[in-house]
Amino acid sequence: MNLAWALAGALAGLPAGTILRDPVFRLSVPRGSPDRAACPRCAAPVGGWVAVRCRHCGRSLHRAGVLEVCTAGVLALLFGRFGGRPEMLAFAFFGTLAVALAAIDIAVQRLPDRLTLPAFPVLTGLLAVAAAAGDQGGALLRAVLGGAALTGGFLLLALLRPGQLGGGDIKLAGLAGLILGWLGWPTLIAGAVLGFLLSALVSLGLLAARRVTLHSAISFGPFLLAGALLAMLASRGLIA
Repeated sequence: MNLAWALAGALAGLPAGTILRDPVFRLSVPRGSPDRAACPRCAAPVGGWVAVRCRHCGRSLHRAGVLEVCTAGVLALLFGRFGGRPEMLAFAFFGTLAVALAAIDIAVQRLPDRLTLPAFPVLTGLLAVAAAAGDQGGALLRAVLGGAALTGGFLLLALLRPGQLGGGDIKLAGLAGLILGWLGWPTLIAGAVLGFLLSALVSLGLLAARRVTLHSAISFGPFLLAGALLAMLASRGLIA
């Protein structure tokens, strides 16, 4: 872990987390509902730059600093691990997106297409630039194959067990597969397995604490993202 790069990542993550306030606030609505544009309590319109509290009634619109701290923490870990490598920008983009998606999925059990779908060309483009800069055409091909493999695997699971995984989870698996595939097949497999393992452990803990029942729906996206992040950090580096 390079501490200088980790500090740079943390400093970059603070403003990035602030930028995430607006999309997280507006997209944290049930599937099929229009974007949120007003305070949930008083219906006062919210400006383009979402504040922590409603200026009209004072209701909290965000938990102050949560997005900033989470984004800073994720980017500190990724910069500290991959700082200076051509793929660092792609990893930072994925890490920032992961914070926003996890926040929305926890709030309303939704992974919006408006965030996941545009991320595919952006992430693929960043990895292509990294491949050109580092002469890593093989890694780029593996990333594309990894994205397709995880997408296909999650689609198969969704068909075999309807209701367990949603379309957003399948798309998110494709994004995670791009990143994990770049780092190698063992990293991709580890990320997927860790996602399911974390989900199972937390679900068992919540069941034991009687916070959920066997019929409760639990968001899977945050666990997949956490598993991907752990696998990235534990990877041995790029496999040519």
